[in-house]
Amino acid sequence: MLQSFQRPTARKIPLKKDRFQDEARFLRSWLERPLVVGAVTPSGKILARTMASYVDPRIPGPVIELGPGTGPVTDALIRRGVAQERLVLIEYSPEFCQLLKRRFPKATIIQGDAYDLKETLSGILKEPAAATVSSLPLFTKPMDQRLELLEAAQGMMHPNAPFIQFTYAVVPPIPARSQAYKAKASNRIWRNLPPARVWIYNKVTHP
Repeated sequence: MLQSFQRPTARKIPLKKDRFQDEARFLRSWLERPLVVGAVTPSGKILARTMASYVDPRIPGPVIELGPGTGPVTDALIRRGVAQERLVLIEYSPEFCQLLKRRFPKATIIQGDAYDLKETLSGILKEPAAATVSSLPLFTKPMDQRLELLEAAQGMMHPNAPFIQFTYAVVPPIPARSQAYKAKASNRIWRNLPPARVWIYNKVTHP
């Protein structure tokens, strides 16, 4: 488990050189563990901004990010107005964890299994989360495991907090219709390679 609380150094990311290196890291990780990484390249800037746009920085509490990789969505969340100290990043790859620690030194960085969210975040969260933002390759997992992940995340968040997930597929990674949650989708982001869509899931609350 890695946790980082040092002060950040001023730095613009990702630079062109960083972007090239990130793509190389992603490709290498994908070749080594395709079912874990799930993508050949990091999320593009427009996709990252779209995902971050569904997070309201005014809502208190930590923001959980699942599978941040090299940090493009993390950077978009910070630019959105989410303080770096509020970010809880769960990443499976030790190499990516070390990279995230250097890039986002005030975030909490946890090397662990995002699909076992309760165990991975045990003792970490001190208050309900404001959002969960996921770049996990959900289609590599059976549907019951995807639903368990959504339920676990919703159990750690404010009642109306969003679970935000992107996909390259034309169908939602978690079914859009359910009595337990509401789902909506962004427009397809054609300028991302490959084109992607963002799905937002909110728990159904009863009075």
